[in-house]
Amino acid sequence: MKLERQKRVRKLAVWTWTWVATLAIATFGPIFIWDDHSFLTPFAIIVNLANGVLMILANRDLFNHFDELEKKLHLEAMAITLGLTVVVGLTFSLLDQKDIIPFDAEIGFLVGFIGICYMTALLINMRRFK
Repeated sequence: MKLERQKRVRKLAVWTWTWVATLAIATFGPIFIWDDHSFLTPFAIIVNLANGVLMILANRDLFNHFDELEKKLHLEAMAITLGLTVVVGLTFSLLDQKDIIPFDAEIGFLVGFIGICYMTALLINMRRFK
């Protein structure tokens, strides 16, 4: 079982890093490598999207390998993360729309917030159910 888990984690890591790399290429390729109006830009975006789908499937494959407690821990962490992301994300956007904050509400802030929320909720759940 341990070897099977490691195999699934490695598969997820490979697809995650591939997705990150294709996102970087799609983002910075038009700036540094090719002309912005090249056919390569939409192609790079489609490749990134395909890698994202494969990353999601690898994540699902790993989650399907979890036992019931691990599934419960992650499901609760995801539920908390989803709720916080919707509430905080919309509030953050509204603050930007009304010029209450001195900077733009960029998606990167929300992505970082999602990661922090998920890891924090997961760690709290792991302590709770230990």
